[in-house]
Order: sequence, then structure tokens, then C-alpha cells
Amino acid sequence: MGAIGKVEGKRNAAVVARIPVTVEAGYHVNSNSPLDEYLIPLKVSWTAKGSLVGGELVYPKASIEKYEFADKPLSVFAGSFEIAAGFKVAADAPAGPGIAAGKLTYQACNARMCFRPATVDISIPYQVD
Repeated sequence: MGAIGKVEGKRNAAVVARIPVTVEAGYHVNSNSPLDEYLIPLKVSWTAKGSLVGGELVYPKASIEKYEFADKPLSVFAGSFEIAAGFKVAADAPAGPGIAAGKLTYQACNARMCFRPATVDISIPYQVD
């Protein structure tokens, strides 16, 4: 995962943080909407939003791919992509910097098998003007 740029906004303003994700060549991750319920989706969850409210997530369009280990096609992400996290700056947010903290959960796979799910921390720096 790449560095997330700082978002800035005034109270009540809408802001969007772009979360860059890179999946190593030869691997893919299940999309946020896998085609089978037993698959682990790519998911962003917030542990602390600070002065940011909402947190609507927009994932990229997934690819439908067939792999030798699966009976049917899978909905996946591969390569580099971004997840857009939309927020509104709270009406009573104090001026100054802060951090919205969260987690990115994913299950990586290659062409033959899937690996144990993993979680990485996300930090979105923000500035309330």
C-alpha cells in the first residue's frame, strides 16, 4: 500500500482520501464483492475517524477471472488501484491536523491457491482549516 496524501477541508466540507493499493505481480485479491460468500472480501474499516464523518467507500471495478484452483470465475483486483474514501468534516471539528485510522483487510491469491487473510493499518492525515 502506498502513502495516502493529506486531505484538507473546512468544517462541513466534503473531502475524499485516495487509498492507493498495489498487488504484487502474479497475485490478486478478492474484490470488495466476491462472487462466493466464503471468500474474504477486500474491505476498509475505520477504527477512528477523528473530525471526519461518513466514510463512504468507492472501490474500483473488479475483473472477473478464472483460476485453476477455483471451480468458477472470481471477482478480483490486481495491479495498482485506488479506493476512494469520502468524508465530511464535522461541523464542530477543531482547526488543525488529525489522523483518520483504519484497517485494510484482504486475501491474496496466486494462480494456484489463496493465502491466509491479512490486515494492514491505514492512516489518513487530514487538516481542518
